[in-house]
Amino acid sequence: MAQATLTITMPEQVWIQQLSTAYPNATFRVLAAVPGAESGFALVRITGPDVGDVIDDMNDHPQVTELTLAQWSDDEATVHFETTAPLLLFSTRDSGMPIELPVEITDGEATIEVTGSRERLAELAQQLENFGLQYRIEHVRERLHESQLLSERQLEVVAAAVDEGYYDTPRRCSLTELAEHLGVAKSTCSETLHRAEEAIIKRFVDDLPGLDDDEPLEEQLTTN
Repeated sequence: MAQATLTITMPEQVWIQQLSTAYPNATFRVLAAVPGAESGFALVRITGPDVGDVIDDMNDHPQVTELTLAQWSDDEATVHFETTAPLLLFSTRDSGMPIELPVEITDGEATIEVTGSRERLAELAQQLENFGLQYRIEHVRERLHESQLLSERQLEVVAAAVDEGYYDTPRRCSLTELAEHLGVAKSTCSETLHRAEEAIIKRFVDDLPGLDDDEPLEEQLTTN
């Protein structure tokens, strides 16, 4: 499975781009969303200094066909609404790739995370382009379950090392004491820890941003 984080620039003709750029200090946090046949429904929390004006403009926008205020305060509101322009929902529906919620939209840009097969991610990239959505890639990485990262024995040794205080500063347990606790030779304990630490550190480094954001997502999905 691959996991991708993308920042998507919304088209100028879409209501969320118009409102979020008109109120750049406001954050639209999508808590739930469901695509319909020709529209979409969403629950969104809006925060910022101009929440009242944002709600008024949102309610008056022709692309927002229904709006219900669920919660309200001076600097925060939660609204349920229907829109005829849920481009993110349409693109993910057509690609079969759900967006992980919540999604934050600020100043015309939405940051999304998706997880799935590389084929599905490539299809999502194509659908984003079909709907005129520009995107840049923050990172793409393989998402492995912890059971795939370490062997059962490595996991056992690392867990014991943590429990015994081997990784504390200062250490509460030496390598010799850890080996004795596990009932193995010191050299075996050291090698097992080293291999586990290698896997964990490489996984951590692989998760750091650093891909070429100008490279098309489809190419990253086939070359990484």
